Amino acid sequence: MTIDSPPPGLPAASAPPSARTRIRRIPDNARYDAATVHAIIDAALVCHVAFTDPAGVHCIPTACWRMGEHLYVHGSNGSRMLKVLQSEHGAAVTITHLDGLVLARSAFNHSMNYRSLVIYGHFEIVPEPGKSAALAAFLDHLLAGRQAEVRPGNAKELAATTVLRIGLDEAAAKVHAGPPEDDDEDMAWPVWAGVLPLQLSPQAPVRDAACSTAEPEYVRRWTERSFAPPEEPPAG
Repeated sequence: MTIDSPPPGLPAASAPPSARTRIRRIPDNARYDAATVHAIIDAALVCHVAFTDPAGVHCIPTACWRMGEHLYVHGSNGSRMLKVLQSEHGAAVTITHLDGLVLARSAFNHSMNYRSLVIYGHFEIVPEPGKSAALAAFLDHLLAGRQAEVRPGNAKELAATTVLRIGLDEAAAKVHAGPPEDDDEDMAWPVWAGVLPLQLSPQAPVRDAACSTAEPEYVRRWTERSFAPPEEPPAG
């Protein structure tokens, strides 16, 4: 399948869940609104793409980014995954951010704080007129400002690269945050209870030995980047 050059999508309203995306296990944690779906993708550097081919079922990690109402992936024209995704076969994409371990007073009530997303649908190829813009958006997703400084891809490199996108119209997020939820009879059990927060933590940049260029601002501020969940607005 092919598409026209990707338009700058507008935020979508909450979409009703499909038979595949309706969350039945703890439905109170379900989120179907575009804002939550967008935020989970925008905080991600990697997604996992599940698909089938004659060799069986596969689930491959790959870099991802969002433009409007689509999630994008890219790779070599020779990639088995990208070749299969261009066919009529459907795919599923998942993203998970683990935000903490929730330690309860009973073993049964331990849980995790997380932001997760599943997308179902079909990937479509981004044609040549839209490929450069999509790849530029990918680099700026990784580091805002980087695209303006590096050598852009040349015709040979672009020709060797496939960019695909999948719509977000069949997507479901599941989010959990908060303290342990113990049964009343366990509240007096003498054990520590609470949350052990987790998040991806940027480390100090490591200069290439052959690089003499001064660090740009986005490198100097790399360690300030946060992958933590957005703060909840105050109650009331």
